[in-house]
Amino acid sequence: MQTIGVAIAIPEPWGTRLQDYRTALGDDSAALIPTHITLVPPTTLAGEGDLERVEQHLGEVAQRHAGFEIHLRGTGTFRPVSPVVFVTVAVGISQCERLAEDVRTGPLAVDLTFPYHPHVTVAHDLADDRLDRAFDELADFECRFSAAEFHLYRHSEADGWVPTRAFPLQP
Repeated sequence: MQTIGVAIAIPEPWGTRLQDYRTALGDDSAALIPTHITLVPPTTLAGEGDLERVEQHLGEVAQRHAGFEIHLRGTGTFRPVSPVVFVTVAVGISQCERLAEDVRTGPLAVDLTFPYHPHVTVAHDLADDRLDRAFDELADFECRFSAAEFHLYRHSEADGWVPTRAFPLQP
């Protein structure tokens, strides 16, 4: 059995900047989680050949979607439902939603615990004062980049979430 996820990686320098911020805030798991926009949450593959079917599916999905611009700006929170503070996706929301919906079909047809909302987590499961701090300190955060690909991640106890394959979107 292996655990996978699918996400859009946040490019440098912003990916490391946000990951370092999350770690400095006291989120011990942050060092093992590259900064990303989730398309498929952690999912366990149990059957032999599942990974190959998933990779084939992801390649087919990538062929159906064009790259797009993402603009991250400001912060949001899922509190009180979930103790999460995030950087918001200001531009690229609908493209993320369509891509995530397509990815979550076939061998990756998973039920979501919450409705899909593209975002970049910057604080999770921390005390309220730290969540408030993240919400305030990153309120002015802003970056823009092109989403030209998404990645399949595999989870390792030792290394955390490791990108194993990129799936280029269409030009």
